[in-house]
Amino acid sequence: MSIFGKIKDAIFGKKKAQPDVQITVDGKTVGRDGNLVEAQPGGVPPPTVTTSNAGVMNDVDVEQQLAAMPGASDLNWRSSIVDLMKLVGIDPSYENRKDLARELGDKDYSGKAEENIWLHRAVMQGLARNGGKVPAAMLD
Repeated sequence: MSIFGKIKDAIFGKKKAQPDVQITVDGKTVGRDGNLVEAQPGGVPPPTVTTSNAGVMNDVDVEQQLAAMPGASDLNWRSSIVDLMKLVGIDPSYENRKDLARELGDKDYSGKAEENIWLHRAVMQGLARNGGKVPAAMLD
């Protein structure tokens, strides 16, 4: 999993497993694996799903989620990528920050302060694009 994905999961929570997709063909229900699905006792047909947003989380208040994490008050996570990564349990080493920067579009990350500021904002912008509510001050 990508480093950004780990950050997103730590804040949004992990997606729930999607239900086994089933379709009904000629009155028979077929599972994702192609096998027939037996009817449930009592004659109730098994649930069927055609499309699903199961587990998708929208409008997650990123600041609130982070502030509620243990140790949040001891870290400068609102502006520091290193502290943000520490808060969500990811090693903030140079290599991990470099990998994160590559994921977010900076191929020449060297760890300078300006790049770390950009990286923090890029993470917050990514969280916002993925359904997170992020304060404007963390996006600019």
